[in-house]
Amino acid sequence: MGKIIAVANQKGGVGKTTTAINLAASLAALEYKTLLVDADPQANATSGLGFDPASITTSIYECMVEDVTIQDIVLNSPNIEFLDLIPSHIDLVGAEVEMINVPNREEKMREALAPLKEVYDFIIIDCSPSLGLITVNSLTAADSVIIPVQCEYFALEGLGKLLNTIKIIQSRLNTELSIEGILLTMYDVRLRLSNQVVEEVQTHFQQMVFDTIIPRNVKLSESPSFGIPALLHDAESKGAMSYLNLAREIAEKNSVALAK
Repeated sequence: MGKIIAVANQKGGVGKTTTAINLAASLAALEYKTLLVDADPQANATSGLGFDPASITTSIYECMVEDVTIQDIVLNSPNIEFLDLIPSHIDLVGAEVEMINVPNREEKMREALAPLKEVYDFIIIDCSPSLGLITVNSLTAADSVIIPVQCEYFALEGLGKLLNTIKIIQSRLNTELSIEGILLTMYDVRLRLSNQVVEEVQTHFQQMVFDTIIPRNVKLSESPSFGIPALLHDAESKGAMSYLNLAREIAEKNSVALAK
């Protein structure tokens, strides 16, 4: 059985999509069969893997709202052998309203993804920057959650609210949900502030924080414009190497034998 990991933080601009794309690509590069699920109406993870969201006719939206079979919409990455994608579309923004009277509406994504757990080693869900119904669906479907936190002044703002939401989901919708880890992103070694945030988060959350820290990196910022992960844009860049280290850390944490 594969592991479903949601990448979530209701705060925008913390590196959620960057993390989802590059972590999924790195796990695939280590030869784990990996599925990236784009659960954000902005569809940035879809375009970040080289697909045009405007040309997507069936997406995660149709699976949740119209009960389309999820196996029928899986897209194979054109660049990475072990990586597949469930795309998103702007229509997903209307799903919360359309599902308002649907029974068990919080569990639609879990039901949709269930047949794929036996197919993939890892399923990574890129959540939208909100705590709405789609994010609740993602957390209900997930086995664990990665929380990206940027190394800036407002780093911990809203983190308490997210952790509280996770507790509610753990108690009511998904008792198995755990926190995979807190991931420090956008780290700049030159800034005293970045170092202070790292120290504060590590002191406060201790073992919950990943050893890997993601630096600010031009190659990470550039790669989405080419529709490829940083690993393909510049495999030796600090950003690409950091996500590869994160993939190894997660594989080791979950006792998954690293690919030779």
